[in-house]
Amino acid sequence: MSSIAEQTLAKRSLTVAAHRTSISLEDAFWTGLRDIAASRGMTAAALVAEIDRNRGGANLSSAIRVFVLAFYRERAAVGMAGPDRCSVGAAS
Repeated sequence: MSSIAEQTLAKRSLTVAAHRTSISLEDAFWTGLRDIAASRGMTAAALVAEIDRNRGGANLSSAIRVFVLAFYRERAAVGMAGPDRCSVGAAS
């Protein structure tokens, strides 16, 4: 992983809820988002759509960062279990 000083924002365009949108996140968050999506057998765009549906009034980029952080915090709390063992963002 690159150092904090080396983290730059990367803007990507995705389709969320049938609308094209651009999202700016640091590389580490894009990597985490893609890894979480892959572990769930979905695309990053599909995971972003799920986050979007559940974000309330939060900014989408912020909601994604919080989601990725919460996912990995829970993963650390359960002793580094595989991504499929974490409940963050799991469908109810």
